[in-house]
Amino acid sequence: MFYIRAFGHSLLHALKNLLPIVVVVAFFQLVVLQQIPDNTLNMAIGLLVVAVGVALFLQGLELSIFPVGKSLSNQFAKKGSVPILLSFGFAMGFSAVVAEPALIAVAQQAQDISNGKVDALTLRLLVATSVGMVIALGVFRTIIGYPLHWFMITGYIIVVVVTWFAPEEIIGLAYDSGGVTTNIVTVPLIAALGIGLAASIRGRNPLTDGFGLVALAVMVPMITVQLYGIFVYSGGAGEAVEATVQTSDPTLSAPLNVLLDIASMVRDVLPIIITILFFQYIVLKRGLSNPPKILFGFLLVIFGLYAFVVGLKMGLFPIGTSMAEQLINLEQFGFVYLFAFMIGFATTMAEPALLAVGKQAEEAASGGINGNVIRLLVALGVAIGISIGVHRIIVGGSMHYFIMGAYTMVIILTALAPNYIVALAYDLGGVTTSEVTVPLVTALGIGLAANIEGRSVLIDGFGLIAFASIFPIVTVMLYAIIMQWRADRREVHT
Repeated sequence: MFYIRAFGHSLLHALKNLLPIVVVVAFFQLVVLQQIPDNTLNMAIGLLVVAVGVALFLQGLELSIFPVGKSLSNQFAKKGSVPILLSFGFAMGFSAVVAEPALIAVAQQAQDISNGKVDALTLRLLVATSVGMVIALGVFRTIIGYPLHWFMITGYIIVVVVTWFAPEEIIGLAYDSGGVTTNIVTVPLIAALGIGLAASIRGRNPLTDGFGLVALAVMVPMITVQLYGIFVYSGGAGEAVEATVQTSDPTLSAPLNVLLDIASMVRDVLPIIITILFFQYIVLKRGLSNPPKILFGFLLVIFGLYAFVVGLKMGLFPIGTSMAEQLINLEQFGFVYLFAFMIGFATTMAEPALLAVGKQAEEAASGGINGNVIRLLVALGVAIGISIGVHRIIVGGSMHYFIMGAYTMVIILTALAPNYIVALAYDLGGVTTSEVTVPLVTALGIGLAANIEGRSVLIDGFGLIAFASIFPIVTVMLYAIIMQWRADRREVHT
């Protein structure tokens, strides 16, 4: 009975957070485009299925991934073995990313439109290894207690320098590869690892020391994929093959396809389960505290993910490409900017990973941070970022200068921002790019590049995810700097 009530509460919460998407799409279809899409019913059903998937998923997190991640971190911290902790961090990072569906899709698409220059498997292994290594580095940072500032400032200086030398064919893909590593499975798991570890070590603060792992997981693949691109394209960029924009058929799966899709979800979650079981039973030699409850939680995660993906295909995938084509045909780019801003804001407000991290930030700060304010700031940052990214596609500007300018601003703000907000701000930049945002934003970028004369899908279609990741960091840090300045002024006048 308790689980049913909790599910009902999660479902209502998910429906409320999906409402902005419905409002934005309805506004543009009825007021701007003045037409009703043929697949309106499928879209409505899809959004309902998305809500059910989010509710199941969040329930599963609370029963399985969150408690197990924190428990393992606590046990390893008490054990005091740094090599085991670092090994655990690497294994969790690698296993959570290597089978990530969004990464698989992006890697395959990159291989196809680069005419085989970029190898899909190599790209996936490179990104997964990068994330594993950087999670181990983040665990080491938490153990030693080094400030995150210097890791991020140094890292993004390297990002900016490497971007200057990287070929234009790889830049958008590299930044998008960093974004898709952080989804609604990996973000809560990595966040739980960092917060659990910080809470277990004397002298560590869960807010300043527990957050930051997600930020590192986003940053390092940007560097390694660009270095891979420099190597791949060093013999000459060659001719890029244009991608064909495809829209998923918004129909319910046949029974066999349903089983195959669920099996793929099991495959995606299996590396995480194997890693947890290995470290729990082989390394720690201890059993799980409540195996049936944890197993039930993992089942909810799997079925929640399945419902979520089905809902995306029915209700959200077609929106980005169709709206891009329709708005370009109006020949009024102001509406394109408005749609980019509004859809960026709406999808971020509905992002389940953001809900999870916002809740964790409230708990870690003991009420010092308002989760709803954080969500609004992040949504505003995503909206601004996607609008700027859309402007780049429309005017045909170079990705180099936009990205380097944006990250130079981030580096400066990192040096000025209060310590307590830095790790959280970077993590919030990572959680905006998962299963809700990525399909819509990617479809919008590819749709615009495919419908604007003189644009390349390979060079111009990718990269919107990067802008969606950068500007939430800016808005959150600016807010913290302003709040700190106001607090300092009040102290001076009292």
